[in-house]
Amino acid sequence: MSSKLFLGQASNYKAKDVLCHTFAIASKKWSDILVASLKKRYSAKSVYLMNNGRSAIAAALKTLLPDGGGVIINGFTCYAVLQAVEYAGCTPIYADINEKTLNFDTKTLEKALKSHPEARAIIVQNTLGITVNIEEIETFAKRHGLKLIEDLAHCAGFSYMDGREVGSVGDAAALSFGKGKSLDAITGGALILKDKTFHFENKHPRLPDTLRARWYPLLGAIGRLFSKIHLEKFWYGPLIKLHFIERAVDAKLDLARRPAHWQAKLITKQMIKNDEHGAMPIRTHRLVKNRKSCINKLDQNGYNFKEIWYDVPVSPVRYYKSLGFPEKECPVATKVASEIVNIPTYYPADQLERAFKIIEEYEK
Repeated sequence: MSSKLFLGQASNYKAKDVLCHTFAIASKKWSDILVASLKKRYSAKSVYLMNNGRSAIAAALKTLLPDGGGVIINGFTCYAVLQAVEYAGCTPIYADINEKTLNFDTKTLEKALKSHPEARAIIVQNTLGITVNIEEIETFAKRHGLKLIEDLAHCAGFSYMDGREVGSVGDAAALSFGKGKSLDAITGGALILKDKTFHFENKHPRLPDTLRARWYPLLGAIGRLFSKIHLEKFWYGPLIKLHFIERAVDAKLDLARRPAHWQAKLITKQMIKNDEHGAMPIRTHRLVKNRKSCINKLDQNGYNFKEIWYDVPVSPVRYYKSLGFPEKECPVATKVASEIVNIPTYYPADQLERAFKIIEEYEK
């Protein structure tokens, strides 16, 4: 068990960053600033800070499809998306992906819609920051009367090939502020609605959730020290059992709560930084033969690439086994899930030269 598996972007935190996160303070003003900034950025009628990204997706679907219906999602995705669709009273419809882009395209959307004419919406994922051909998908959605929702977890701050910013195209967009996402405050998210409103109770976050989010980088920094002597499992194991650390995919849906004001402050500053320096992908990928052997060799050379997005079509494995995923309908997604290796951004570029040489030995 590696510390890097649980830290997300906090893997890059220096001591100053850890202290700033742990002791961040802010008033409601910062939540108001973030909402106003998102409204302006995405030309939205309404923006709501949410408990997490999946809550934002569920809220978007409840608003756009109050009577439910089928929702086309990427056949290569996280269980959180599926959870949000089902929570909203909708039915997930998987569309297979293109091996190069890791996203569906109009060809696979046509196939999914033909098999499932009950579809009423599409969720665009832009996997790992690789953007879809939004012009074609937007035209497809309008032609078939489908609502379009953009999931910005992997791609906040990115732009499509036509120059429009991701999140500015669809009927709604969902931001995640979870660990390892494009904008990272450990927890939280935002719902962006172009021309609708959502009934939002705006409750304060639960104290245990706030404390977990606040302490997470500090606990991770200590975990990095344990990892240097290969004892990190003795640190992270008890923390997970005691719920001091929560796996991101296990987070609960809650459409009433928002992130803390100090988290809104951190996200606002991250957005400003990304605008100044350019948004970066959360990780890149390669497709390899014999992935297990490749990862073992990387591990022997000091690289921990064991965290895979996604090692099954709907990750993680512990949920996937009971989903009844239609592998025959999504053969490319199924194949890619068995071959993908992710290159995390927490390794400096000059440290990756040897890793890329190892991957080339296994690359397709």
